[in-house]
Amino acid sequence: MKTMAATAHRSTPAAEPRPGLRERKKMKTRVTIREATYRLIQEQGYDATTVERIAEAAEVSPSTVFRYFPTKEDIVLADEYDPVLEEELRARPADEPWLDSLRHVLRNAVGLGNTDEPEVTRLRTQLMVDVPAVRSRMTESMSVTGRTLSRAIGERLGRDPDSLEVRVFAMSLIGALLEASLYWAEGGHREDFADVVDRAVDVLEHGLTAGNAEATDAPHVTS
Repeated sequence: MKTMAATAHRSTPAAEPRPGLRERKKMKTRVTIREATYRLIQEQGYDATTVERIAEAAEVSPSTVFRYFPTKEDIVLADEYDPVLEEELRARPADEPWLDSLRHVLRNAVGLGNTDEPEVTRLRTQLMVDVPAVRSRMTESMSVTGRTLSRAIGERLGRDPDSLEVRVFAMSLIGALLEASLYWAEGGHREDFADVVDRAVDVLEHGLTAGNAEATDAPHVTS
């Protein structure tokens, strides 16, 4: 999911059939463009990394870059995790508490991102903090992930995914994950990101108390 840009960069699930040659070429081109973009940003900064330079480094035309990624911000933020998120949530035991399922899937996503591409994970989250255009595009694109979550939540809880309650809960989670990513980057990536995400989900599950005191009237969000 894109907030996990943040966290995870994952390709087609292993259980799916191997893509055809054409699809493999497309995937390779996307990866090449992304890797060239990350490399250039690390070398010369975000503003100096133009689409023309990205195209040159990836050995493709600027029009090819735009065919795969509508904006430069999309190159930084794009991942393939949304469909995988939905599939993994559906694969959890039906009697497992909803938020336990969610924690499990998010921990897997965070672990994958930090293990496979730790430098890219940190770069992406830092760009969310430092570059308003990246942060704005991230916020805009998260509505798509919100719809994915709404479907998964509705299916698990037997509720209409288009209902106000499900949509509010899904987008509350999206907002929590976005803020967790920003918080982690603003702190210099020193904390364990999986723990930061768990804390964000805790707020949704248990509500927010005043200071360290026990508050019986704290707001509470349930699944």
